[in-house]
Amino acid sequence: MCGIIGYTGDGDTREILLTGLYGLEYRGYDSAGVALAGEPITVTKREGDVATLESALPAAEPDGTAGLGHTRWSTHGRPSDENAHPHTDCEGRVAVVHNGIIENYQTLRDELAARGHAFTSETDTEVVPHLLEERLAAGEDRETAFRQVVDRLEGSYAIAAVFEDTDVIYAARHESPLVVGLGDAGTYLASDVPAFIEYTDRVIYLEDGEFATLTPDGVTVTDASGAVVEPTVDEVDWEPEDAGKGGYDHYMKKEIHEQPRAIRNCLRGRVDADAGRLSLEALAALEAPTRVQLVACGTSYHAARYGARLLRERGVSAQAFLASEYRAATVPVDPETLVIGVTQSGETADTMRALREANDAGAVTLALTNTVGSSAARECDHVCYVRAGPEIGVAATKTFASQQVALAMVTSALVGQREPAFLEALRELPAQIQRVLDDSRTQAIADAYVDADAYFFIGREYTAPVALEGALKMKEITYKHAEGFAAGELKHGPLALVTEQTPVFALLTAGSRLEKTLGNVREVQARGAPVIAVTDVPERVRHSVDHVLEVPASHPTLTPILANVQLQLASYWIANRLERSIDKPRNLAKSVTVE
Repeated sequence: MCGIIGYTGDGDTREILLTGLYGLEYRGYDSAGVALAGEPITVTKREGDVATLESALPAAEPDGTAGLGHTRWSTHGRPSDENAHPHTDCEGRVAVVHNGIIENYQTLRDELAARGHAFTSETDTEVVPHLLEERLAAGEDRETAFRQVVDRLEGSYAIAAVFEDTDVIYAARHESPLVVGLGDAGTYLASDVPAFIEYTDRVIYLEDGEFATLTPDGVTVTDASGAVVEPTVDEVDWEPEDAGKGGYDHYMKKEIHEQPRAIRNCLRGRVDADAGRLSLEALAALEAPTRVQLVACGTSYHAARYGARLLRERGVSAQAFLASEYRAATVPVDPETLVIGVTQSGETADTMRALREANDAGAVTLALTNTVGSSAARECDHVCYVRAGPEIGVAATKTFASQQVALAMVTSALVGQREPAFLEALRELPAQIQRVLDDSRTQAIADAYVDADAYFFIGREYTAPVALEGALKMKEITYKHAEGFAAGELKHGPLALVTEQTPVFALLTAGSRLEKTLGNVREVQARGAPVIAVTDVPERVRHSVDHVLEVPASHPTLTPILANVQLQLASYWIANRLERSIDKPRNLAKSVTVE
């Protein structure tokens, strides 16, 4: 959730760290700081955004070719200058940044305080530099001290340290991502590639339990025992401009409009409608499972619910679980069970824990993720990449659409279904999404209902998960109350909340029991609520609703993907009218790496 950037080399260290921090802003944060490893170490940190930090930095760059930067999302302690990273020891000779949670920090802190260490923050992280201080005082060299301290930590961490008057960065990871960048003018460290993509596209994804020693000339990776590991060097296949706004006002708007390209990339080489062929290399060696369990969080959970429905209706026993609620010990799991982890980042802590439990229980695991080299991709037996490209906006858009398409293909591959109409609909989907983007009337909807008290979203069958996702988007970026329901559930409680000030977005599509949902529309209209229909059959619903947002006719299993685009745009334009922080909603983070 927090962001780390590190650099050692011949470049402008401060500028590189700031560039990295700006590149990590999308992850969500409430404070930021940098440490430059001169003599002494210079630490500057501020509550607020990176621009606030930049304005507080000294005009003259201190000496030192190595440095660390950090954006913090609060877990231990409120947002403040004092709680911002990096943290230092009593003497100011070492600076540390950390993502994750140190579960035994209170025990360590009590021990250190009893030995005379003074703490200046409320964070769990601050115990680390004080532990390093003690190991150095005991005569250990820096690398040995770092290893010994990391060995004492319990919980999750991506952690990095610099020492005064040095050009070396020490780093380690456990259940929180770290990636090394290999550049011509130095070596980079980050929690995510966008932090340094401007400088290099050659990367090493660190594994759990690995340590990295970074110098201006490169990196040495070792395992927990100290043995040198020969890491795989990958090349990131996207350009720096892919992580930019490209002329759009917001990343979210850009990424909504990138969905046709994202879907084409997801389908490329996998679907040949003319030949009636669908093939997923990721599933080539996978035997047909007796049951499928999908584990996910947030937006990915809505995609998982969509995927579970697809599988069940094709004869496969399938269930979607919130990853935070999943326990392999309490559900049927055996070697014939396939557990699919749906995760945009591939680092979501709850999903990773669920996948590890499934592996331990003997299940076959499949990661469905957007991030090459992520923890989920390495943890699972199989991996299917959704190929959406970099997504910077905190509110997921193109990754959700790509997850739905990937799950539709996974379902088809697992059951051996090659329905020509379905394959043709997949091929047409990118162009149909473009039509929705070109013709959408959601700006007028935003103008009409920007002042509403709350928003309801209803759907059935395949569109029910999209109703949930539509409500989540509205909540995330407008800060307005919004709820999504399976349409039939309205009369079992939620109708009590319906008034003239609660517009209802109704997903009225031909393949999702249209007449039943129209009955639910009449229920809310009887309470005075305006209804906005998202539909592929406008002539059948226009007389029954207040507004119509059209989508092209498609295969019934794919229409929800088109409908979701209209809901994304509606949330975007309402948030825009309200002047919300659309790309960086308050209190939220892009990659949730704590449970």
